[in-house]
Amino acid sequence: MAPGNCTKVTGFIFRGITDSPKLQSILFVFFFAIYFCTLVGNVGMIVLIRVDSQLHSPMYFFLSNLSLLDVVYSSTIAPKAMLSSLVTSKDISFPGCVVQFFLFSFCANNELCLLAVMAYDRFVAICNPLLYNVIMSKRICFQLVAGSYLCACINATVHTCSVFSLSFGHSNVLDHFFCDIRPLQEISCSDFRINNRVHFIFAAVTALSTVLIILVSYIYIILNNLRIRSVEGRGKAFSTCVSHLTSVSLLYGTLFFMYLRPTSGNSSDQDRVVSVFYTLVIPMLNPLIYSLRNKEVKHALRKDNSCCLSVFSCPGHSEKT
Repeated sequence: MAPGNCTKVTGFIFRGITDSPKLQSILFVFFFAIYFCTLVGNVGMIVLIRVDSQLHSPMYFFLSNLSLLDVVYSSTIAPKAMLSSLVTSKDISFPGCVVQFFLFSFCANNELCLLAVMAYDRFVAICNPLLYNVIMSKRICFQLVAGSYLCACINATVHTCSVFSLSFGHSNVLDHFFCDIRPLQEISCSDFRINNRVHFIFAAVTALSTVLIILVSYIYIILNNLRIRSVEGRGKAFSTCVSHLTSVSLLYGTLFFMYLRPTSGNSSDQDRVVSVFYTLVIPMLNPLIYSLRNKEVKHALRKDNSCCLSVFSCPGHSEKT
C-alpha cells in the first residue's frame, strides 16, 4: 500500500495466541506460573550471589547481571500477555508498543553479549588460572558488563527507530502477543526493504561477533583440556562450562530458528510458540540451569538453608553456647 493511503495509528491490538476463552484461562495460569518461577528463581539467584561471599567472583557477577536481565526480559512480555488472556480488549498504545519493543530488543541483545563475556571469563579461568584475578579484575568486569549494556542499547535504539519509522494504517491488529519486528512489518503500509537490511546488518554483527567469541573461547578451552592427562582433571575443568553451554544452545538455537529462516511459508502459530519459549521459558530456565549444574551454587543454597533452619529451629542455642 502506498504511504499516502496510511492513516495515523494510535495503538495496536494483539491477536494473541488463541481466541478460545477456555484456552485463554489456561494460558493465564501457564504465563503466571512461568512468570512467578522466573521472578523467584532469578531474584533468588541475585540475592544468593549478593549475600554469599563464596560467590563474589567474576563468573557470578556476570550471572547476577544475566538474572537481572531475565527479570526485565520476562517482565516486558509476561504481564501484558497475562492481562491479554483475561480481558477481551488486547490493545496496547503506540508509545507502549515502542517501549515494549525497545526493552525486548535491549534485553535480547544484552543477553547475547553477556553470554559472550561469560565464555571469555571461562576461557581465562581455565586457560590462564594463575592470571585470572589479574585479567578479570573488578574494573575489567565492570567495563565488560558496561560494554554489553552499551552495545545492547545501541542495537535496540537502531532496531526501534527503524521499525517505528514505518507508516502504519493498513491494519492495527498484530498477529502476535507482543510487539515484534515481523508482525509490525506485516501491518505496515511502507516499503520496509531498507529497514530489513538495517535490521539484518545490526543483528548479524551482534550474533556473529558473539558467536565467534564463544566459539574461539571454547576451542581454546577444549585444546587446553586435551593437554590434561587425567580424565578427572578434564571433567573438573569443563564442568563449569556445562551450564553456560546449555544457556547458549537454548537461546541461540531459538533465536536463529526464529529470525534467520526464510519468511515464506512460516506458520504464525509456530512463530508464537517459539516466541513464548525464548521470551518466557528461557528466562525461567536459566537460574535452574546454573543452580542444578553448579556445585558452588548448590553448596551456597544448602549452607544458607541450613543456617535459616538452625536459626528458626534452635532459638536458644546461641544463648546456651
